[in-house]
This record gives sequence, structure tokens and C-alpha cells, in this order.
Amino acid sequence: MIKHRIPLILICTIIISLVLSGCFSKQGGEQPPAAKDELMLAVGSEPETGFDPTTGWGRYGSPLFQSTLLKRDHNLKIVNDLGEGYEVSQDGRVWTVKLRKDALFSDGKPLTSADVVYTFQAAAQSGSTIDLSNLQLVEAQDEHSVTFTLKEPQSTFLQMLVSTGIVPKHAHGKQYAQQPIGSGPYKLVQWDKGQQLIVEANPNYYGTKPFFQKITFLFLSEDAAYAAAKAGKVDVAYIPASFSKQQVPGMKLEAVQTVDNRGIMFPVTPEGERTEEGHPIGNKVTSDPAIRKAVNIAIDREQLVQGLLEGYGTPAYTVNDGLPWYNPEAAVKDGDIEGAKKLLRDAGWSDTNGDGIVEKGNLQAEFMLLYPSSDTIRQSLAIAAADLIKEIGIRIRVEGKSWDELEKLMHSNAVLFGWGSHDPLEMYNLYHSKYAGAEYYNPGYYNNVKVDEYMDRALRARSEEEANNWWKKAQWDGETGLSAKGDAPWAWLVNLNHLYLVRENLSIGKQKIHPHGHGWPVTDNIEEWKWIE
Repeated sequence: MIKHRIPLILICTIIISLVLSGCFSKQGGEQPPAAKDELMLAVGSEPETGFDPTTGWGRYGSPLFQSTLLKRDHNLKIVNDLGEGYEVSQDGRVWTVKLRKDALFSDGKPLTSADVVYTFQAAAQSGSTIDLSNLQLVEAQDEHSVTFTLKEPQSTFLQMLVSTGIVPKHAHGKQYAQQPIGSGPYKLVQWDKGQQLIVEANPNYYGTKPFFQKITFLFLSEDAAYAAAKAGKVDVAYIPASFSKQQVPGMKLEAVQTVDNRGIMFPVTPEGERTEEGHPIGNKVTSDPAIRKAVNIAIDREQLVQGLLEGYGTPAYTVNDGLPWYNPEAAVKDGDIEGAKKLLRDAGWSDTNGDGIVEKGNLQAEFMLLYPSSDTIRQSLAIAAADLIKEIGIRIRVEGKSWDELEKLMHSNAVLFGWGSHDPLEMYNLYHSKYAGAEYYNPGYYNNVKVDEYMDRALRARSEEEANNWWKKAQWDGETGLSAKGDAPWAWLVNLNHLYLVRENLSIGKQKIHPHGHGWPVTDNIEEWKWIE
């Protein structure tokens, strides 16, 4: 999730330190473009835990130093990478992957099935964000064939093959995260923590040879990255929408579509219960589906995109807009104030005392909307959404909280969260009753037996195409679903565009829809980047 901005004085300190350390030349903004075979990038924050795929590196973009068994193309279709193909058994539990035979690690050692087995065993035991709890056994059939046996059928295991970079069994020690060795397009040369990372093209890479032989990643805040771009010091800079209207000589603005979404999660059960830790569950107002649906159809999402994101975003209707498992029938007609008012009236909500807030009996349509206090975008969205909802007679009180506070309050209050992944399992985790109250998954305790059934069938499917049909039905089947047309346990608001200032001579290729803003998703197609005269 997006973190708070670094104070201006610290930004200046970082830039000055980079100048003194030699990352920037001492010349001004008139400096000519960087050498054609080298790049300077400021595209995201420094990975706190390093570059080890077995503990989570590469989940939101290319692992860069490592390669994966499979990958997704520009249209998010599955294609081969280290794997030459895969097969799934009739019962959906046994996955067999054939490996290419020409893959070498950057140290020259061959990549074999033993490395794949070791990688998945290490990832399963790491206790990190990688969920391999359903993996029963991984074993090598021969030097270039691996079999994965699952405890239960799981179509989304495909994403584990897409996102898990393979590490070398012979060189995976305690220092690996700091000094990674892999079979990816680049190899690490130097990491100055808190400042920069320098990588060079891996001469042993089996795939398309990278155009750029050396890339330096600068770890700057968005504000500092923009300042570096204005000064002509970087070739690509990740910037916030607030800077998007300002022209920077010699650079173009690239706006990349994403599922990096923001939305309002509603508690859907009446109040009264408590978690094992004693935190309250349920909300007497948002437990009424009419309230949730009215909010969904009243909010003008395009107005939020234009007003808060400078036009760089798209209206959001699900957690997975535009992905292969998205159901466009799940989208609602929004900005419909009169429709929202009628929906509330039909459900028994009316403004009997003339104070502008509708009531049902003695209950006023009023609730809290919380957001992480460190996040200015979520704050702005929460305030704007509350303002748009006033007109239909619902009062939303907006308040920022720390993450520690949110963990205690999120089961009984609406919260503005952000998600977005290339893995449909995210939908399962957010909406399945199995995950009700499980950490940040399904904090509103949503439960629909039919939706659970559809998602369970999606998991048991033997192909991604079959699974996608069930994921779509879970969103909306014509009568029910997890979307705003159905039970409306969320009011998704916007998908943020990821914005990059890019040197005019630089092509960053065709970008696929980006996931949530962790990692460096823009580098997912780094082999396609080229310098154009």
C-alpha cells in the first residue's frame, strides 16, 4: 500500500547525498541524455527485505534477477518462460512442468529441476507472504521435469508458477537477499542501501538480450524523483498525479492502466459480536444492503478520477477491473443520485425530521469511514466520497487512523483500503466466508453461500479459462454476486494510473495492466526497453 511522503528537507538531503556520492553529475538540467546503453531510474522504493523470491521479492512485478517458470504476456495470457509447458492431472492436484535445457544462472551454473524443487520448498517454509499451504509435495521427475502435488485442486496455483523466481540451490544462503544470483535478464553489481542499486545485463540470460547493459535504481520518494527528472538526472521517474500537469523538457508522461484500486469496505453484519481479541464486529447501518448499494450508485467515480487524480485513473467497480476474470456485467451505473434516493426510500429510509439525514425508525443513516492517516490519496478519496453521499441523506464521518488502530476497528467500521493483483485468489481471500475476519482479508465478514460455491468451483477448475467463468459468476450471475449489483460489500472507487516521466528517446515497451503499487511493476518487461534515436 502507498506510504506517506518523505518531508521536503529529507528529500533535499537525499538528492545532495546522491550528488556527493556520484549518482548525479554536478551539471544542471541541460545535461544531455544518459549513455544509450545505460539508464538511471527512480521507479519505486527500496525493497526492505532484499531480493529473495522465496520471501516475497517479485510478487508485484518481474523479479529482475531471477526468472519464473511461466509468465503473463501483454494481455495477461500465460506463456512459457523457464518452463516449456505444463500439464494438470484430471483431478487438478498434480501439476507437471517441463523445463528448458539452456537456462544458466548468472554464475554460469545450469538451472535444473533440483533448483525448482529447492525454491518451492524454501518458499513454503519461509512463513512469508507466499501462500504455499496447499502444496503437499514438489519433486523432480528428472533433470528437467518437476511435479507439484497439491492437497486440493487449486487453479490459482498457476500464479505461483508465474510469480516465484527460481533461486540456485547451490548459492541460496543467509546473504542471498543481499547478493542474489539468478537466471533473469540482469545481475546485481552494487547495492548502497538507502541510496541506489546498480545492475548489469546477465550475459547468460536465455531470453531476449536486454538493450541496456547497466541500470541504476535510485531510491527516492515521488517528490524527489520528480525533482531529479526536472534536473535531467534520471531517465524514468515515478510521480504522483499532482505533478502530472507540469511539463518537463526532454521527458514524456507515460500513464499506465492498473488494478491498483481504492475502495470502501463495509461491515455487512449487524453489531453485537466480537473477535477472539475482543474487537467489535458489525455495524447497524452498513449491515443494511440498501445503504451499501445506495452509496455504490450515488458516487460519481469519474468525478473522483478527474477531481482527485487529475484524470489519471479509471472508475473502479470490482477488485479486478480489466483482468481476464473480470465480469463487465458487474459494473453499476454510478452518479445516480435519484436512483440512490429511491433505493433508500423503498428500503424504509426517510428524512422524517428534516435534518438532511435519512432514518429508519430510531436509526440514522450515519457511519464512520476510516483511512490510514499516513495516506493522503485515501484521505482525499474518503472526504470526497463522504461529500458526494451527503446529497442522498447519508452522513459519513471521515477519520484517519494508524494501521494498529485500523486492525481493531475495521470489523465494525467502513475502511478505505487498496488492493489489486494479477492473482484471482485475491478475490477469493477478500470475499469468501472462509476468510471472514482473517487479518485484512474479508474484515467486513461478508458471507454468501452461492458466491462461495462459485469461487470454490473456480479453484477446482482444471484450466484458467474454466476458472475465469466461475470467477465472473461470483461477481454477478444475473441474480446475486459479490459486486455492487449483488450484495455490495465494497464500494470500489478508482483504479490509479501509474505515472512515469520517461526520457523522450526511451521506449518502455507495451506495459501490461499494473497490479498494486508495491515493487517495480514497470520493469516487468525490461527486456523490451530500447533507446530510440
